[in-house]
Amino acid sequence: MLPLYPLTPAHPPMAGVSFSSIPPQADALQGAFVGSSLAFRAMLANLKRVAASEAPVLIEGQTGSGKELAARAIHYGGTRREGPFVPVNCGALPDHLLEAELFGHERGAFTDAKTARRGLVAEANGGTLFLDEVDSLSPKAQVALLRFLQDQHYRPVGGSRELHTNVRMIAATNQPLQDAARFRADLLYRLKILHLALPPLSERPGDAQELAQHFVGVFCAKYHLPPKRFDEATLGWLAQHDWPGNVRELENWVHRELLMTEGSVISAVPADFDAPRRTAGQEQLACFHQAKAEAVRLFEHDYVLTLLRQTGGNVTRAAQIAGKERRAFGKLLKKHGIDRQLLAD
Repeated sequence: MLPLYPLTPAHPPMAGVSFSSIPPQADALQGAFVGSSLAFRAMLANLKRVAASEAPVLIEGQTGSGKELAARAIHYGGTRREGPFVPVNCGALPDHLLEAELFGHERGAFTDAKTARRGLVAEANGGTLFLDEVDSLSPKAQVALLRFLQDQHYRPVGGSRELHTNVRMIAATNQPLQDAARFRADLLYRLKILHLALPPLSERPGDAQELAQHFVGVFCAKYHLPPKRFDEATLGWLAQHDWPGNVRELENWVHRELLMTEGSVISAVPADFDAPRRTAGQEQLACFHQAKAEAVRLFEHDYVLTLLRQTGGNVTRAAQIAGKERRAFGKLLKKHGIDRQLLAD
């Protein structure tokens, strides 16, 4: 699951979701959503709509794409933000213990049940129950969950009384549940009333560079290091790499390279990386979105650099010429790792 990070001035809270009432343990959600690609912005718009409801949600996304982070954003951006958020890793629960974990048990219900214990559905009362890796549930566990979803009534293991709770259900999977051979269709229909698909990083052109620079800021603050930035070659490689492990892989890569870099510029292009070269009459182009993102990035960098050279590093004057607010122009400087002090007269 994607780690959570504190808000940074360059990255405001996720558009459309209110974080005004987030409890202390969830403060780090505020700056965790970083990206500008069309696919990412479309996902955020859908997340806003999902958060406004209380219906069950199914989140689908590749490993490392941020499913638990999205689930927390739905919870803390919705009407249940004051209630508990209870995550459950279904893949880590043995089948014979799952019902006891979910619904609790009475004393003596089984060998190790020396005392009665509340289940996770009771702990999540008034809030959200998040079932991660829901595709790993056994057929028996799926039946128990389906029965609970019908009216949210349940009976603790070994108990005779039927209890009731009030939770919002969010489930997550890294594979489409309709493709899972053992997953019940009737349970899928109950979990997938609302659907949120998280795009992989490979389908978010330009976001890898933005995320990488965000992580640099986070880790520099964590380790009390002076600001660092990537060189142009590394930024180009970031855009070309497929990132099969998605944001988690990118974060771990940035973490490692930052700690291994002594200077202020991170240069970490793999030796076998063959950067595309522009030649007259023959260009190596990626897919349309990647090519467009790279063209925009190059334009922004060159345009900002030219203006700063013309104004002797005067950001205010450069912003006026560009027709942008100084703060917005400053974000462009940070985005492209341009130090205006080096351009001052």
